Amino acid sequence: MSSDIEQLSELRSATERVRRQIATVIIGQERIVEQVLIALFARGHCLLVGVPGLAKTLLVRTIADTLNLAFSRIQFTPDLMPSDITGTEVIEENISTGEKMFRFVRGPIFANIVLADEINRTPPKTQAALLEAMQEHRVTAAGTTYQLDEPFFVLATQNPIEQEGTYPLPEAQLDRFMFLLELDYPSFEEEVRIVQSTTLDTMPTVSKVLDAEDIVRFQRFVRRVPVAENVIAYAVRLTQATRPQTTSFDIVRRYVSYGAGPRASQYLILGAKTRAALDGRFTPEIADVQDIAASVLRHRIVLNFQAEAENVTANTLVNELLASLD
Repeated sequence: MSSDIEQLSELRSATERVRRQIATVIIGQERIVEQVLIALFARGHCLLVGVPGLAKTLLVRTIADTLNLAFSRIQFTPDLMPSDITGTEVIEENISTGEKMFRFVRGPIFANIVLADEINRTPPKTQAALLEAMQEHRVTAAGTTYQLDEPFFVLATQNPIEQEGTYPLPEAQLDRFMFLLELDYPSFEEEVRIVQSTTLDTMPTVSKVLDAEDIVRFQRFVRRVPVAENVIAYAVRLTQATRPQTTSFDIVRRYVSYGAGPRASQYLILGAKTRAALDGRFTPEIADVQDIAASVLRHRIVLNFQAEAENVTANTLVNELLASLD
């Protein structure tokens, strides 16, 4: 028990140091940073959605800079092939013997943190290669399987404005992401500070706080955090309330075609456990589930045409459920 107490204290201290380092570069967005860290320690992946200029790429790069991990950025384009991200085999000739052989050259996916920039701009075949690696933590090329190093964390970005010429992720692939995080515009005060800090001759730098071994250790610790039965029951009731076939909520039956699956319940509990641990608490509460509910559920709820016509969003539905569910 003493080791768990020490690890809990160490985890909270480490994440506070990470947040302070990130805050030297990223102004505002504290909630987004918190939820990215929750996903990292819960062994999930994040999809960041926001209009251009909200520092999505800078946020991911800054988080990577605070962690002593291998980082790679993949700029997704319409002509990107699966082998461009997973790697490919090349022919090499042995100078002394003249013998030719194949050698696998690893692609940018072989990193601890992968920034998948504008993932909806590349064809489904390439998207599937990334999403398979996200799920399996391994890559198969020419019949050989290569295990990805742990931790393996994907942060993908999407621009919600320009949809022409893009390839929206299917719902089954969106389900691979633990969180869908929506970045909003900064406040007036935050934007003033952003302009002041980014129009100088020098840019702030961050120090590395955690390495791969620390993160894997904390990920295992989070899995051991106990959860009360009533918290698990609440998470499952919330997920099932999004399904029009079984829900008692009229708003869901009216506007939803398909609700969230069991993976949502799993991520609600994993996220709640991680949030509690980062806050220095040994067990999560229902409030922890409620805090991350929108990020877990918004991309797992498929709305119908009536919802679109009446401007009803997944966020609207989740907020309604949280306000009404006992």
